[in-house]
Amino acid sequence: MLEAAAALSGYFTVAADGGIFGFGQDFCGSTGSLVLNKPVVGAAAVPGQGGYWLVASDGGVFSFGDAGFFGSTGALHLNAPVVGMAPTPDGQGYWLVASDGGIFSYGDAPFRGSMGGQHLNAPMVGMVGF
Repeated sequence: MLEAAAALSGYFTVAADGGIFGFGQDFCGSTGSLVLNKPVVGAAAVPGQGGYWLVASDGGVFSFGDAGFFGSTGALHLNAPVVGMAPTPDGQGYWLVASDGGIFSYGDAPFRGSMGGQHLNAPMVGMVGF
C-alpha cells in the first residue's frame, strides 16, 4: 500500500520482493534485485516530493529518491511483524506499525502510544498518519 502524496499525480504498486511499478510517476529505485530477509509489506510516498520508502515485515526500511532514511527495526527482535508505515506530513520521519499494535517512530514522527502489549480482537494491518 503506497500512501499518495497530494502534489503527485500517479501511483506505484509494490511487490513482496520490493519491485516497484510506477504509473504516472518517476521510478526512483526498488529492492527487486536484492535478496531480502523478509518480504516488503508496505510503502509510503514522501509528501509532495519524488521519493518513497518500502518497509519489510522485519521492519527493514528502504529509502528511494527524496526519501530520507531515519531508522528501522531491521536489526531488532520484534514480538510481531511490521505490517505498514506512514510518513509524517513534512516527510522528515515515519511510523511503522506491527501486527500486535506496536508503533515505532523515526525522524520527526512523535510517539503518541501504541496497542503493543494489549489484547486485540484482530491484528493490525496498516496505518495512516496525520
